[in-house]
Amino acid sequence: MSVTATATPTDHRRHRRARMAAGAVLLTLGVSGCSGLGRTAVGPVIYTTGQDRIVSVQSPTVRGCHRMAPAGARAVDNQTLVDLVLYPTTDCTGRSTTYVATDLSDVSAPRALPWRSYRFVH
Repeated sequence: MSVTATATPTDHRRHRRARMAAGAVLLTLGVSGCSGLGRTAVGPVIYTTGQDRIVSVQSPTVRGCHRMAPAGARAVDNQTLVDLVLYPTTDCTGRSTTYVATDLSDVSAPRALPWRSYRFVH
């Protein structure tokens, strides 16, 4: 004679709640683990320096001021998913700024100061 244990409806509910609680804990851990990663402006910012050197910055963070090469940039191509603002200073301050929307480019005038930094609009 064999003895077979059968689960009651109460056991099924208890196991289901335990599985749901474990899933919620795993989801919370996964989300909190990813939240430490900085948001990026998916795609490259490509610019040409005064010495005709091409610089490509892949998916920079959307926060903060980003310095360009010391020589600055005379042409900028924003291939990211976020708009940016170009500055003639190295610290993203000053007035003579240029707004460059996503998937657009900007070329400075021949006598204009080169762009030396940029910041994302978010």
